[in-house]
Amino acid sequence: MNLFILSLAPVIIIAGYVYFRDKYEREPIRLLIFALLAGALTVIPILFLEQFLDKFTELFPGLSAAAWKAFVVAGFSEELFKYIALYLLIWKSREFNEKFDGIVYAVFVSLGFAAVENVMYVMGNGLSTGIMRAITAVPAHAVFGITMGFYFGLAKFYEKERNQLKIKALLYPILLHGIYDFILFTGIEWLTIVFFAFVVFLYISGLKRIKKLSDQSIYKTDFDLLNKKFEQDQNR
Repeated sequence: MNLFILSLAPVIIIAGYVYFRDKYEREPIRLLIFALLAGALTVIPILFLEQFLDKFTELFPGLSAAAWKAFVVAGFSEELFKYIALYLLIWKSREFNEKFDGIVYAVFVSLGFAAVENVMYVMGNGLSTGIMRAITAVPAHAVFGITMGFYFGLAKFYEKERNQLKIKALLYPILLHGIYDFILFTGIEWLTIVFFAFVVFLYISGLKRIKKLSDQSIYKTDFDLLNKKFEQDQNR
């Protein structure tokens, strides 16, 4: 039970952080739960596609095999189905009414997948795996979601660039995911330093993208005016 809680703890913490960062017009809990469930359900088609694509790994020698597994077997398979789930869930939803919503829903879809994956890894490998994945793999999945949602949100509201932004919403998470896994799959010890540097980069880039779209919220001005009025009333 303790390992189960440990495996879900980073998912809950990150979900809570993103939810409360959406401070100007929060998304309905019902739809966020659907996003988590949709992400969790992507595990099924992802496993089938990964098993199929992994059959071709033996065709690649040396580091190219690691690249195939990282960018195609894992990165492409996982981000593709997350993207499909995200699109089907919110693209036509009336709740998708500002750019930051793209990040919120994409992160929740990613965390749904990450929750299932993390439970399997942690329950099978123990405490040390749970601690390590809490600061690396789960936040990484969240950042892949932030990246997807960033461009997905822009695509919704920038019609002229919509097709290019939709491509970026899928391609960039695949690239980030592929780099993350490739460093691990190589098994080269000195790349451990590069790995943790890349994790730090993911943290920073994710937080920057959250701040950028949060600050562009169409509800921010009204929110700030209400806060200012409240403070003035309190000081009377």
